[in-house]
Amino acid sequence: MIAADTSAWIDYAKGTTSEASRHLEAALAHGTLIMPPPVLFEILSGPGLTGEAKEAILRLPRLSVADGYWERAGSLRGALMAKGLKARAMDCLIAQNCIDNDIPLIASDRDFRHFAACGLKVL
Repeated sequence: MIAADTSAWIDYAKGTTSEASRHLEAALAHGTLIMPPPVLFEILSGPGLTGEAKEAILRLPRLSVADGYWERAGSLRGALMAKGLKARAMDCLIAQNCIDNDIPLIASDRDFRHFAACGLKVL
């Protein structure tokens, strides 16, 4: 199984040829994509989402949220910020969800590279 960040979904939806969009397309084709709940939130918030796309996205399996998730995500963000690294709140929630479930993340957003030292596998 593999997850995809919103940045990969944006590339894919726009038809942008990127490594992230290619990985996402392959995961969709092979049925190996799993949705982190924070990414689902971001995608469903998009004003241009069609009804058909929404239905397809809602059919994807979702990562679980483990006990202590919010505390770990907060600590993760604090640790990165203490090092002077960029750590947007939503990115921290996505990263922690993938770390907790030991699921790699497809992302074109380079900010996720900061999470690799914390256990996130980024493609």
